[in-house]
Parts: sequence; C-alpha cells; structure tokens
Amino acid sequence: MYNSLTGKITEKGINHLCLQTGGIEWLLNVTLYTLDSCHVGEEKRIYTYLQHKDDGMTLFGFSAKDERLLFLDLIKVDGVGPKAAQKILSGVKPEEFIRCLEDEDIDRLTKIPGLGKKTAQKIVLALKGKLKLEDNLVKESTRDSVDKEILDSLIAMGFDKKKAKQVLVDIITNSEPMDETEILRLSIIKLST
Repeated sequence: MYNSLTGKITEKGINHLCLQTGGIEWLLNVTLYTLDSCHVGEEKRIYTYLQHKDDGMTLFGFSAKDERLLFLDLIKVDGVGPKAAQKILSGVKPEEFIRCLEDEDIDRLTKIPGLGKKTAQKIVLALKGKLKLEDNLVKESTRDSVDKEILDSLIAMGFDKKKAKQVLVDIITNSEPMDETEILRLSIIKLST
C-alpha cells in the first residue's frame, strides 16, 4: 500500500484533488477538511489509501495521519465503505468525531450528511473507546490517568459526567499548565456557577 505522496497540488474539485509527483498526476478522493487545507500550486504531503475492486482502483487522500486512521477504522464498520467514510469525515473534524463517539452523541452524528441513525449506532458500538488520534497519543498518554482521576472525583462529588468532562477538557486545553489540584479546584468552581 502507498503510505503517502508528496508533490504539487495542480487542481481541486468538489471532493477530489490532483497531485503531481515527478511526471505523474494522481487523482485523489479527499474529504472537505483535506480539500480546505490544500492550495493549488503548493507542495504537500498527502497520506493515502488505495481501494482495489474488480471494476477499478480508487485512491483516497488525507492531509493528516489522524484523518486516515479514522477513515481506516470507519471502513471496518459493517455497512460503511470508503465513499461513506469519506462523506462522514467531510462532515465532522476528527477530534469532534471521537468526542461524539465517547459521548455516544447519536444526534450529532446523524447530522452528518448521508449518515443515518442505524449506521451511527453501529459506528458508536464498533468504535467507542477504541480510537485515539496519533498526533495526540503522546500528550494523551501522559494526561489520561490524571484526567480520569479528576473526572472520577468530580463525578463522586455529584457533578454530571458529561458537563464535568466538557469543563475538564476546556480547562486543560485553554489554560496554562497547572497541577491536578488546581485543575480540580477550577473544575469545581466552573461546575458550581
């Protein structure tokens, strides 16, 4: 399998782009997020997935490894093919998609064009708790146990799990680095207001 192609973006379409490497121009099916991150004339590395079927081959492209990882996990779900996975990832950012899975937010998932309730439920059942974005693996592995302890403490105090999780994520991502005690204190203050 091709891992990636690096070359010059020569053309952009509705759901595809063309990438020239050497004397070859590749047609890649891409998500809207990859399309938005690419500009005609720029040199770009695109991660790839090659679908091989009896009637032909299709090359899918992704501007980030995380997006390709999600794509590969999605096509393992019964009833979700590469085209459907491409549509799903065009309707939601990878981080938000994982948050929807963890929160079992079927309503948000069904707002993605082309994704019905049954398929959304299948995706949640198949992938919840199993996905992690590669770019965030190092960051998350060091914080996971601490974050879980703080979240468990907040739940034990009687705070709603979903709200506590949102506040905790907000504090960790939007604040200066701080110790666990300070994170817990700020979480309690925000949840109490």
